[in-house]
Amino acid sequence: MSVAKAGDFVQVFYTGSLSNGEVFDSNEGGQPLEFQLGQGQVIEGFDSAVAGMGVGQEKEVSMAPEQAYGQPDPRLIMEIPLSQVPPNLQPEVGMTLELTANNGQPLPATITGLTDQHLTLDLNPPLAGKTLIFKIRLAGISDAPTQMGCSCGQDPNGCCGC
Repeated sequence: MSVAKAGDFVQVFYTGSLSNGEVFDSNEGGQPLEFQLGQGQVIEGFDSAVAGMGVGQEKEVSMAPEQAYGQPDPRLIMEIPLSQVPPNLQPEVGMTLELTANNGQPLPATITGLTDQHLTLDLNPPLAGKTLIFKIRLAGISDAPTQMGCSCGQDPNGCCGC
C-alpha cells in the first residue's frame, strides 16, 4: 500500500473541531482539500498528521496551538480611535473586519473591545491559542495536482503562486 510522503499531492476530507466539540470547519460532502505534503500549504500539525497515511485511511488527531496557529501575540492587538472608523460602519464586539496589509493581502481583524473613544482590534488568527481536533480521511495521493485551479484552494481561476 502506498502512503503519503513529502512532495506528494494529497486529497483529504476533514472535520475540524475545538476541544468542546464545536466544529469550526469541514469539507465533508464537498470537494476534498488538495495540497502538496511538506510544502507549508497547511498548518504544521495537519501536514504531519497526513504524512504516512494510506488512501482510505481515517484518523483523528489533536493539535496543540504550537502545531496549529500558535499562541496569540499581544503585539497583534491594537486600539484605534473611533474617529478613524468609516462613518458608515457600525462596529460591534465580535464583528470581523477585513483590513488590507501593506502588501495588499486581506487581513481579518476581530473587534474585541469598544468604548466611546476607541475600538480594540485583534489581528491574531481566530484559532490562535486553541487546541484543534481533526478527523481526517485520505481520499487520494498523486504526483501532480488533480484539481483545476490552484492546489491551495485560494484561487479558483489559476495558480496563486503556492
